Amino acid sequence: MFSKLRSIGIFGIDSYMIEIEADVSTGLPSFDIVGLPDTAVKESRDRVRAAIKNCGFKFPVGRITVNLAPANRKKEGSVYDLPVLIAILRASGQLKNELENSVVLGEVALDGTVRSVTGLLAMTITARENGISKIFVPYDNAEEAALVEGIEVYPVRSVMELINHINGEKFIEKAECHLNEVRELAFIPDFCEVKGQIAAKKALEVAAAGGHNLLMLGPPGSGKSMLAKRLPGILPDMTFEESIETTKIHSIAGILDKKNPFVTARPFRSPHHTVSAAGIAGGGAVPRPGEISLAHNGVLFLDELPEFHRDVMEALRQPLEDGKVTISRVSGSLTYPSSIMLVAAMNPCPCGFFGHPSKECICTQNAVRKYLNRISGPMLDRIDLQVEVPPVEYAALSSNGKEETSAEIKARVNKARKIQQERYKDTDITCNAQLTSALIKKYCILTEDASKYLAMSFDRLGLSARAYDRILKVARTVADLKGSEIIEKEHIFSAISFRSLDRKYWG
Repeated sequence: MFSKLRSIGIFGIDSYMIEIEADVSTGLPSFDIVGLPDTAVKESRDRVRAAIKNCGFKFPVGRITVNLAPANRKKEGSVYDLPVLIAILRASGQLKNELENSVVLGEVALDGTVRSVTGLLAMTITARENGISKIFVPYDNAEEAALVEGIEVYPVRSVMELINHINGEKFIEKAECHLNEVRELAFIPDFCEVKGQIAAKKALEVAAAGGHNLLMLGPPGSGKSMLAKRLPGILPDMTFEESIETTKIHSIAGILDKKNPFVTARPFRSPHHTVSAAGIAGGGAVPRPGEISLAHNGVLFLDELPEFHRDVMEALRQPLEDGKVTISRVSGSLTYPSSIMLVAAMNPCPCGFFGHPSKECICTQNAVRKYLNRISGPMLDRIDLQVEVPPVEYAALSSNGKEETSAEIKARVNKARKIQQERYKDTDITCNAQLTSALIKKYCILTEDASKYLAMSFDRLGLSARAYDRILKVARTVADLKGSEIIEKEHIFSAISFRSLDRKYWG
C-alpha cells in the first residue's frame, strides 16, 4: 500500500515543501529512506521502528520504502521522524483517516514522545505561504510556530496524541500566540553607574541611534568593556519585522528560549577571540549561521580586537559592507542576513599603556606598530566611529554628581530612530548606517558652511571615498539626535571628531 504526507525542509534560513511518500509491499524485510537523506534522517529508521512498537502498533513485515521528495535536495535533521511514522502506519493500513491540507513535523523518541526541532518559525511561514491550513508541531515548539498568523498550530506531545486526533477520538487544542504577555528581561547594567567618559558615552549614543560601527581604544581598566555591556540598555526598540527576522535565525541555530521564543530585545553577541572564521561568518559541512548572523539587527562586540585571528577580522569586511554573508559549499550557496552594529574594543599596544598620561609603556616602537597593524586599513575604514577611552581621573570617580540613566539616553535614541524609519519608509533600509551613495545625496543635505568645512577637512585629512560617505552618515545621525533635518557645520565637526584615532595611532 502507498501513502503520502506533507512536511517541510530547511536550507539556510529558507525552507521548502517536502512530500513524504511511503510504500509497504511484500518481499524480503527492509526499510529504506531515499531522497538524499543525511545521517540523522537515515537514523530515523531505528527511532520510528521502536516508536511504532512501543505505541502498541505492528511494525510492517515486508519491503518499506520512504521517499523524501523532491529527491534532488539534501534532507537533514530529525524533523521527519513523525511524518515518516504516520506515513508508514497509513501505508500499512493501521491508520485509516487522512490529514487534509496539513503539515507534520517533529522528532520521535523511542517511547513515542515527540521532541522539539529547530527552524520551526521559518517552516511555519513556508507552510502558510503554500496554502497549508494546519501544522502539527512538537509541544515545545508551539509558542514559536504560533507567532505566524493565518495558520492553525497544533502542539503534539506524543505519537498517540496525534493518532487519537487523526482518528477523531480526542482532538488537540490549537496553540495561541501570547505576544502581549509581560516578560522579564535580563538585567542590563545602567549608564548612570559610569563616571566620566563623556566622549565615549556620546559615541555609543550616536552608534545606537544610527546603527554605526564603533571602535573604542584605551588602556586597561579605562572602562571599554564596561561601557559595551551597557550598550544593550540604550539600543532602539525592535520593529515586529526585525523581531521576526532575528527569531528565524535563532530558531534555525537552535538557541531560542522555549518559554519566550519571540526575540524582542536586540541581540548582543560577544564571541571569544579564539573564535574561527567559520564561527564568525558561519559554515560547516551543513552550513549554520555564524556569530555575525546571530547578531542580525543587534550588536556584535569584539573585545581585544587585535587578539582575533586575521582571517576572522577579514571575514567581517564584506558582511559589514553588504549586510549579508554568503557561504558556498558543495551542497549549494547560502546567504544569511547580517545587518549588525560592530562594536570593538582594544588596547593601544601589547602592554596597554602606550600614550598613558602616568604609566610608562614597556613596548618597543616596533611592537606597538606590529600590534596596531593587526587591524588592516580596509577594516579600520569600515568603522564609522573611533573614540579614545582615557583612564578616568580620581575626581570623576569620587564625584557624587548624577549621571544620565540608560532610560534617558534610550529615549533620545528611539526618537532619532523613529525619524529615520519614517524618512526611509519607502526604501529597504531602516537606519542611517545602511544609506547607499545614491540615498546619501538625497537625504544628507548640508548647509553651505557645513559643505565648505567638509571640503576643507577632506583635503587636509586625506580622507577616502568610503570615509567621506561614513562621515555624512554619522553627521546625519547627529543631526537626527538634535532634531535637525539639515546637516549643519557642528554636525560635520562632531562626525569628523569621531574619526581621529586612525591618524593619531595608525599614522
